[in-house]
Order: sequence, then structure tokens, then C-alpha cells
Amino acid sequence: MKTKLFSLLLLSFLFISCQGQPSKNIQTLAPKAYAEKLKTTEKPQLLDVRTPQEYSVEHLENATNVNINNNDFVSKAAGFDKTKPIFVYCKVGGRSAQAADKLAEMGFKEIYNLEGGIMKWTANDLPKSSQSSTSAKTGMTSDDYQKLITSDKKVLVNFTAVWCGPCQKMKPYVLKLQEELKDQIKIIRLDADENKTLTEEMKIDGLPTVIIYENGKEVWRNIGYISEEELRKHL
Repeated sequence: MKTKLFSLLLLSFLFISCQGQPSKNIQTLAPKAYAEKLKTTEKPQLLDVRTPQEYSVEHLENATNVNINNNDFVSKAAGFDKTKPIFVYCKVGGRSAQAADKLAEMGFKEIYNLEGGIMKWTANDLPKSSQSSTSAKTGMTSDDYQKLITSDKKVLVNFTAVWCGPCQKMKPYVLKLQEELKDQIKIIRLDADENKTLTEEMKIDGLPTVIIYENGKEVWRNIGYISEEELRKHL
């Protein structure tokens, strides 16, 4: 009986281990560690897996744009050397994680993913090699934002983006709360891409981000998806 029980436990452990372990070929590095690894790697292969539009606004030095959401991602990625280190990044880390998994499936041996994407890279004051001069100042200014959050009501600001899955998941109930609580709380949704200058100045390093202000002062912040129930607790 004990032998059978032990065997079952061992099989369960092996199944969970095989199903739940991330690929050994992939390392997700914080921005400064990622930058150091890039610097010390000879002729690194660097993939920006965002859209061409995002890439044209800003990207890291020597990055090649290979959009993870295009049907030709695999065929284009196949042109890189699978035996040498390859680096991937996106806006906040979600798409690059998908790209890293795909590259691992394709047989790449050493894959580095940028934790938090180019938003966290920028928040850590690391340099970007390309930034469109026309987009250097984009959207709301810091003065505009200060006026926005200065109110006799509590103010909630939700930084979001159209491409951000968790942001879109939160959108329906944030809009519902906006209408439901309009007499007590000022709720504003701001597109991070349309207000790029502001998000960089505020060092917003992840999406969605929710910030609550009272009398113009920040009292609470959450980065990442939060349920309606949890958000209501802070309102």
C-alpha cells in the first residue's frame, strides 16, 4: 500500500514538474541586468517584438523589429542564429514573454527577455537609441496632470493602452465605476501611448497602473491587473 502511494505521489510530482517549469533556455532579466548582458555579449541578436509603429517611435540600439503578432514571426525569427544568445523585448513584457516561448520551441538555446519591457527600461533611466523627434513631447504635460488630480474629491487615474490585455479586461468595470461614483470620485483613464511624455516623467513602468489621489497627493498605487472587488476596497 505504501509502495503504491509513493509511486502515485512520485508520478504526480513528475507530471507537475514537467508541466509547470519554465524553459531553461529563457532568462527574464531586470532592465539593468539586461543592459549589462547586452553590453557584454559579442554582437547580440536583439529583437523588438512590438508593432512597426511602436518601433518607429523608439527602440533600443541595434534592435531588429520582428512583430510577434504577425504571421511571419516564425519565418523571420528563423533567420537568426539559434546557437547564439538572442534578446527580446516589448512595451511591458507580455509580448516578449510569448516571443521567448516561441523561440524556445524553435530551438534557440539562450534567450533573454526584458522584464517590464521598454517602459521599465525607460523608468530606470537607461538609454534608447532611437526616438522620433516629432514624438519627443507627446500628450498631457505635468502641469496639466497636476491640475487634473487637484480636486476636493478623491481622484483615481488609470493608465492604460489599447494593446494591453489586462487593461482591456479592466475597462468595462472602470467605466462603470466612473459613472456610478461620479458624485464622489473623479475617475480618469489615460492612454499611456498618447501621453508618453507624462508616463516617462512619472516613471510609470507597467500597465495597467492605477493611482489614487487625495487633495492632490498620491495615497495608493497598483501596477498590474486588479479586480473590481479589490479596487472598490480602496475607494
